Amino acid sequence: MPGTETTKIPAKIAVVGTGAIGSVYAVMFAEAGHEVWAIDTWAEHVDAINNDGLTLTGYTGDRTVAVHASTDVSEAGSCDMYVIATKAAGAAAAARSIAPFLGSDASVVTIQNGLGAAERITEHIHPEALILGVAQGFGASMVEPGHAHQSDMQMLRLGELGGGVTDRLLDVADAWSAAGFPVQTFEDIEQLIWEKFICNVALGGPCLASGLTVGELLASDSWRPVAIGCATEAYDVARALGVNISFDDPVAYVDAFVARMPDAKPSMLQDHENGRRSEIDAINGQVPVHGRTVGVPTPHNDAICKTVRELEEDL
Repeated sequence: MPGTETTKIPAKIAVVGTGAIGSVYAVMFAEAGHEVWAIDTWAEHVDAINNDGLTLTGYTGDRTVAVHASTDVSEAGSCDMYVIATKAAGAAAAARSIAPFLGSDASVVTIQNGLGAAERITEHIHPEALILGVAQGFGASMVEPGHAHQSDMQMLRLGELGGGVTDRLLDVADAWSAAGFPVQTFEDIEQLIWEKFICNVALGGPCLASGLTVGELLASDSWRPVAIGCATEAYDVARALGVNISFDDPVAYVDAFVARMPDAKPSMLQDHENGRRSEIDAINGQVPVHGRTVGVPTPHNDAICKTVRELEEDL
């Protein structure tokens, strides 16, 4: 049982993809006394961490902690837990880099937006090593190299790729909980992934295309129908696929989500404002892909994908 003396809590943790949210993970695990490695391709960020520590400000307080940082996971080597916190496009490369060092007792936790992370990761590591995470209401942004700002942290939901609640899952959840994260385990993590995905779809592409915060988006007479249309299409696709969605009103679900953080900017909009390509293919782009397999039309997501891809042509 979690919380007992027999619970194994990982002592060496590599966060692969230490951007804004990854920095939250790294700081809180380091504060909990673990040996933490921040792995990221952004060399300036890595240098700042090694020289001055990793700073996190905002929701859980302002502090700077010492962690190891590298652009190469081989410097971390074998770890008890690897956290893949890259963008969707980087998940496969992260898994490939971890694979040579992954011991039989190690766990890989992937926490990403959109769909398809598990499929990309299990091309390189054994499915039994993988735990899927859904970060609900986690908000963060980069201030500068070595400094992330946290805006919210509601719930981390964890589940085994194959379903069920195992001792290993409880041990991993206990490690996150002991580091200060609000955590729940779920037998059917696919449900949670899709429920978050519906919000991602409603807000990600439409906020990027409009330049609006999530609250402004849903308050806009012209953009609200687009956002709600995207969410409803994703919901209809999930139902057609047989996903066990826990609500029957996607509009109310998205409205309630946005009401908790109306000033938030989705990561897709943040990426666009920083001159980076967004995760359009893993988020809004997945709705038409799955929609075609179940015969559900997806005109709103089709249109948003076209708009975003045109905006990103020169990136």
